[in-house]
Amino acid sequence: MKGPTFQTILAALVLTAAWCRAAQPAGPVEAVPPAEVALPSAAVPAGESPAVEEGPSAEILEATAVEIAAVPVETSPVAPAVEPELPTWTVEPYAKEETALLAATAATAGNHATAAAETPVAPPDAGQNIATTPTGNVVINLINKLVERGVLTAGDARGMITQAQAEAETQKVQNESDMFAIAQIAAVQTMTDQALAEQTGMSAVDASRREMEADLRVSHIPAPVREQLVADIRRELAAGGVSIGGPERAPPGLPALLAQLKPEGEIRFRYEADLYPSNNFDGQNAFVNFNAINTGSPINILPSALALNPPPQWNTDQNRNRYRMLVRLGTGIELGDNFSAGIRMATGDNNSPVTANQSIGLANQGQGGQFSKYAIWLDRAYIRYDIGGGGPETGLLAVGAPYSMVGPGQPGGGAGATFWVGRFDNPFFSTPIIFDNDLGFDGAALRLTYNYNDVFVPSVVAGAFPVFNTDLNFSSNQAEKYPSYDKYLFAIQGGTQVNITRNWSTQVAAAYYSFYNIEGKFSSPYTQYSEDDAGDTDNSRPSFAQKGNTYRTLRNVVPPPGSSELLMDYQYFGLATPFQNLAFTGKLSYDGWDPITVSLIGEFVSNLAFNSSAINEVAVNNLSVDDNLESDGTYEGDPNAWLVDIEAGHAELDKLGAWQLSFGYRYIGSDAVVDGFNDSDFGLGGTNMKGFTLAGRVALSPQVYLGLRWYGSESIAGPQYDMNIFQVDLGAKF
Repeated sequence: MKGPTFQTILAALVLTAAWCRAAQPAGPVEAVPPAEVALPSAAVPAGESPAVEEGPSAEILEATAVEIAAVPVETSPVAPAVEPELPTWTVEPYAKEETALLAATAATAGNHATAAAETPVAPPDAGQNIATTPTGNVVINLINKLVERGVLTAGDARGMITQAQAEAETQKVQNESDMFAIAQIAAVQTMTDQALAEQTGMSAVDASRREMEADLRVSHIPAPVREQLVADIRRELAAGGVSIGGPERAPPGLPALLAQLKPEGEIRFRYEADLYPSNNFDGQNAFVNFNAINTGSPINILPSALALNPPPQWNTDQNRNRYRMLVRLGTGIELGDNFSAGIRMATGDNNSPVTANQSIGLANQGQGGQFSKYAIWLDRAYIRYDIGGGGPETGLLAVGAPYSMVGPGQPGGGAGATFWVGRFDNPFFSTPIIFDNDLGFDGAALRLTYNYNDVFVPSVVAGAFPVFNTDLNFSSNQAEKYPSYDKYLFAIQGGTQVNITRNWSTQVAAAYYSFYNIEGKFSSPYTQYSEDDAGDTDNSRPSFAQKGNTYRTLRNVVPPPGSSELLMDYQYFGLATPFQNLAFTGKLSYDGWDPITVSLIGEFVSNLAFNSSAINEVAVNNLSVDDNLESDGTYEGDPNAWLVDIEAGHAELDKLGAWQLSFGYRYIGSDAVVDGFNDSDFGLGGTNMKGFTLAGRVALSPQVYLGLRWYGSESIAGPQYDMNIFQVDLGAKF
């Protein structure tokens, strides 16, 4: 630990003098001869008891102070340590002949600092009477007088002088380092201006002035760089325990935790028209709503039973007008030491993972209709840890990172990492054909990035996410319990952002999404005696789905003993194919029309586990139809999906008149991706659709926007199922 400074020692001496003055008894005090205190370590003469030392009197201390003040600074062979005066640099152009003088000045200043620091005050020898050794240093003179007056011992004085020498040596090293750095800066500036002058043929003064003007004319900063600068500043402040706005801005009397909160909110009202063409196929059992079956009671698929009790089906021919509301309210929490957390609540018709829209007046699951209240759901809850520049701060309302790379790392160069656990935004660079922008990921994820001079910024993201966990008591109505059938998503993505030029940048990534146990499994053979008799693979059905994937039956129901006919055949349905997705995602951006950015986005996804012949043996939908709209039983699904979008406009709708436009086309094969996780708006969600999208938004104020959107989709496999969706949004973020 570093010892006390001389300022501390002097303060202590003043306090000692005050104490001595208060403790000294009244009456005359005999002065102690200096010779008796010059060598306090001398032996006591034989036969005499050692004298009890008393503290110096106030009169002695006062006389010492007066005497020290009267002592002139004597000239000594040892030069006193003089604090060098650092040169003052001005950012001005200079001529060629001035550059050499500038560098020489820095070098001379360094030499002066070295010479001054190389004159330490040597400590006195052990046998030297330091009280009679004058120097040119006021502090040393003070120490000598204190020894002379008996306030300090010779040993203490030698220790203090040794400490002075050590501190002088430390200052010497620091001065040398500072002067060397200044000399380097001057030399680099000189060489830069000379090189620029040689290239352009102008004088060094003009070259320097041109360079300064170029440095000052920063008319445009690309959006990814702006986002990264904001993120890094926030992270650095958080690492130091400082939140945006500062703790001092918290209202007086409120808990300090409030200064660490970053609340965010969004309210949006939407009018939506869902329009169906008149030539859509509306035959019986053509568009079965498998999600309604799998989240409710099983259905008896015997022909005689279906004739009396048909399965639930999707609407294909009746137009609908819907008035929808979305409310999200949450907060980020800066926890310090690179930790943060977040929590968010949101509305929703149900617990759908892909939308927070609440249809106004909808009577659904015991809520809504007749001015009833609406439910609020836990939408996000996570803990996050950042090291270095882990990536841009998306914020709770960023709802994933659509069309945006999840790097870069430290600005200017360096590594970064981010770790999440809980329920958080999509950590992958993807588009809505595979993951809806509202989708929250449950589990844990790690992102690693490295920034090569803000030009080449590679990143790797990996995560493990539980999709379904088996009920503790499955099957609940039987004494014999069935084995667990848990489902997971394991994913890894590698990519990079490349800043090609000042205005051009690109982002590319390749990802592998492995869905474990996501497909349906045929159960062990058993006989049903009621619809409640569960099969041992009932949990292999999806707990949430939209539409488009190919399905198969799950229960292997056999006739009772002694009979050849089924009594009943109550079924749930599972996905007919496994899903192992390979995805390639890219984005090319041009920022030259500041503040307008134009981007081209593309993504291609393929299901590597797709096996058409295996699916054809078990498929109950996505079958081809003849000219009479009769199914011939042949499966015609597709394992591929792709999207192309072009976007233009402001990066943020943060001022009046800011705008954004997009136009795109997408093709989503029936079994390319899991239909429960992708875009919930295009074709009302799911797969087995293709078509166009057109959208625009304009800011009515820095926090309020108006949006228009159109989706035109048509089915790919099976009977015709086309629709047009129009949306008008009025939203506010705060």
